[in-house]
Amino acid sequence: MPEALQDPEKRKVLLIEDDHVIAEEIVSALDNRGFCVKHVNNGDAGLEAALNDEVDVMIIDRMLPSVDGVGIEGLSIIEKMHQQGIYTPVLVLSALSAVDDRIDGLKAGGDDYLTKPFVVEELLLRLEALLRRPSDTRETRLCVGPLEMDLVERRTWCNGNEITLLPREFRLLTYFMRRPGQVLTRAMLLEDVWQYRFIPRTNLVDVHVGRLRRKIDLPGQESFIQSVRGVGFQLRVSD
Repeated sequence: MPEALQDPEKRKVLLIEDDHVIAEEIVSALDNRGFCVKHVNNGDAGLEAALNDEVDVMIIDRMLPSVDGVGIEGLSIIEKMHQQGIYTPVLVLSALSAVDDRIDGLKAGGDDYLTKPFVVEELLLRLEALLRRPSDTRETRLCVGPLEMDLVERRTWCNGNEITLLPREFRLLTYFMRRPGQVLTRAMLLEDVWQYRFIPRTNLVDVHVGRLRRKIDLPGQESFIQSVRGVGFQLRVSD
């Protein structure tokens, strides 16, 4: 597959994935969206590329083969990156879908976790969300338009007025505020806010978004959280 990381106008992606079918599908989708993609298919080359190539975002499979036939954890690559002071956003791909596996992936430094099989469009949405995050993801305060959150004290304000949120509402709003302007699917919200390993037939997301709207929206003004027909929701605020 071509390695086209030279174009300075395009966002650069490093894909570390040993399944050639999955890799080809991802590379094709990213190429069609205007990304430059470098693909490597084993842990040794992946670690070298992760430590030396300047990219905007990485996609790393959790379990990778090594050139000597011994498997290497994709999470180990992330840990070694961080040891070298490299904090490029990483989307972890894995066939392991248990909640504990997802937690391990995020604890190891992955910024997002997507289980196989997946829909490529969702992968693209998640990449876009990672690319829109502030460079320092360890911030303790979020500010999007008139909305403010203190992540340490777990307090929320709108136009300077404090809002009382239940724990799930706080987590849901945090997820939206980390991804302003991004279209978030119900599947993304159920997986990342509720940690569902499967997507049940439920209106759980819509109910909680409705409650959140009633608490944060300003009287007589358009809702901050807009519905995107047939897809999900989007946080829209004015500067």
